[in-house]
Amino acid sequence: MRVNWNYIKMIGLVLMTGFLYAFASHRNGQRQLADIRVQFDDESTPFVSRAVVNKLLIQNESTVKNSTKEKLALKVMEAQVKSHPIIKNAEIYVEMDGTLGVQIEQRKPIARLSGASSFYLDGEGKKMPLSDNYSARVPLVTGVSDEDLSEVFDLIQFVKADSFLEKHIVGLEKLNNGDYILTPRKLEYKVLLGKVNKLPLKFNNYKAFYKKAQNDKTLNSYDKITLKYDNQVVCTTKNTGE
Repeated sequence: MRVNWNYIKMIGLVLMTGFLYAFASHRNGQRQLADIRVQFDDESTPFVSRAVVNKLLIQNESTVKNSTKEKLALKVMEAQVKSHPIIKNAEIYVEMDGTLGVQIEQRKPIARLSGASSFYLDGEGKKMPLSDNYSARVPLVTGVSDEDLSEVFDLIQFVKADSFLEKHIVGLEKLNNGDYILTPRKLEYKVLLGKVNKLPLKFNNYKAFYKKAQNDKTLNSYDKITLKYDNQVVCTTKNTGE
């Protein structure tokens, strides 16, 4: 019987490769973490500090740094980090050099609501707690309750989608009769929007008024701009009240 040495060599090579891979994997698993690198999707809005993230990474009351790779429960750590009410998503991985990488996606506030309790409204229309670390520059909303959050979200989304309105409107207030009144940036008048309906018509009328008043240099002469009536803008001046 002729022995096929090539076949035997191939088997030996496969076994040796498997052994070396298992040995390397074991050695790699025994390596201690060299460092922790926390990165945010938007470094300009640090609602959560790196110190807070590091605390969320603690396992069994011990620090993660200097732990061996094989003792890390990455999915458990991700769940712990994502449990923070300001963190939307987290991805945790170990880099080749032994660094624990933590990629953080924070929730994004679009408005700040002030009342009996204060909180943000995020990009999905959900409540988001305020941060001790950073304050977002978003419109301030007053006079609303939890039942109003849906229409507030619709109104804010409409404002954010318009490049002029996003920079122009800095505050919203709901009046007792259900009308909304808006505060423009660096102007002395208020904008009475009325109900949250016919928004394209109302804001197109407002932008037409604003452009004309800006050209006429009369913006500072008004006390209130009313948009609640169909197809017209009613202006109240400071002096005449009309």
